[in-house]
Amino acid sequence: MTDAERLALAVAIAREAGEMIRKAREQQTFGHRYKQGQELVTDVDVAVDTHISARLEASFPGEARLSEELSPERGVVSDDAPLWVVDPIDGTVNFAHGLHHVAVSIAWAVAGRVRVGVVHAPFLGETFTALAGKGAQCNEQPIQASRIGNLEHCLVGTGFPYRRDSRPPLMRRLMAVLQHCQDVRRNGSAALDLCDVACGRLDAYYESVSPWDFAAGWLIAREAGARTGHLYPCPAGFPEDLYGENLLVTSPGIHRELGELLRRADAGEVVQC
Repeated sequence: MTDAERLALAVAIAREAGEMIRKAREQQTFGHRYKQGQELVTDVDVAVDTHISARLEASFPGEARLSEELSPERGVVSDDAPLWVVDPIDGTVNFAHGLHHVAVSIAWAVAGRVRVGVVHAPFLGETFTALAGKGAQCNEQPIQASRIGNLEHCLVGTGFPYRRDSRPPLMRRLMAVLQHCQDVRRNGSAALDLCDVACGRLDAYYESVSPWDFAAGWLIAREAGARTGHLYPCPAGFPEDLYGENLLVTSPGIHRELGELLRRADAGEVVQC
């Protein structure tokens, strides 16, 4: 099967999942619990993950899957084996609270390099797609990242971890960005933040997340012309496309400057306006 055929099937599966999510929101019958006492997961997350897993297994029997609810313990597959990376609901808290920034994220990687990416937002009516080397689209129309060249006018997306004790060090980054950039947005879905960078709604995005949160959106942003990278080198043995710590995805013209700003903030340097 070609990459384009894989993409078409992934889009169909993501839209099926989106319809499940939309109906569950309407019915309001789902239960929920907290992983490690902090991270919300609903019955719908599990049901959608199960549906996606079954559809992928039926079409691609034996291909490995890394998904948030069913197989988060797999870790990163570093050999040449194909790998599906799935987040059934990116933005679970938004989903549970009736907000619209909710997405199904499906990516396909080979040898640690993402080649197919789909991010479907059922409440926004948008489906973002990308094939490696073929550009990115939203609802089948080409998209392009912004070409902003200075921090002063850039709009930056980010997020924060569920563990409250992990948040204080990130306040230095936030303060630095607020002092030097136009403003910050925190929408609650890493996949959609990356897609917003891809279509120029955001000029930059930084955060630390899991592979299923960003793999598809990372490809979409890169194929739309954004510069994708990390604030610090990836550990040996971890493919860059699947390593979610300290992501930095931006308009090409501000990548170096924003990276330097964030690293100075991490070091505790005083950041002046």
